[in-house]
Amino acid sequence: MSVLDLPLLNALLNTTSAVLLGLGYVSIRRKAVAAHRFCMMAAFAVSVAFLISYLAYHSVAGSVRFPGTGAIRIVYLTILASHTVLAALVPPLALLALYRAARGRFVEHRRIARWALPVWLYVSVTGVAIYVLLYRVYGARAVLS
Repeated sequence: MSVLDLPLLNALLNTTSAVLLGLGYVSIRRKAVAAHRFCMMAAFAVSVAFLISYLAYHSVAGSVRFPGTGAIRIVYLTILASHTVLAALVPPLALLALYRAARGRFVEHRRIARWALPVWLYVSVTGVAIYVLLYRVYGARAVLS
């Protein structure tokens, strides 16, 4: 595996996170608390692995410019901007939700989870969309120094 493979790994980690978040949500709606806890802790672990891989990749590759032009560039940059802003919120929201659950403060946990889940899910899904547009549809390549 080379550093150039990390964007694919990141997309797979984001996909896994999104699936686990969805399963965790369904689990808690069905009152399957143990399954919910497992899915959410696994989603958090996968997201931490993503963050490490993402930082490792961009420390070597830097920024990768989107090669598309016209309307698709505006769409891509809009998705990227919203993804980036919301991605900064995920760690504190997720940590706060996990902390409150671990302390048995479930009313407060639900209050923050109602915000954390959709933001985290949006960031995971748009991360995959960004990967697909940037690397698969438009064939961008990192220039390693």
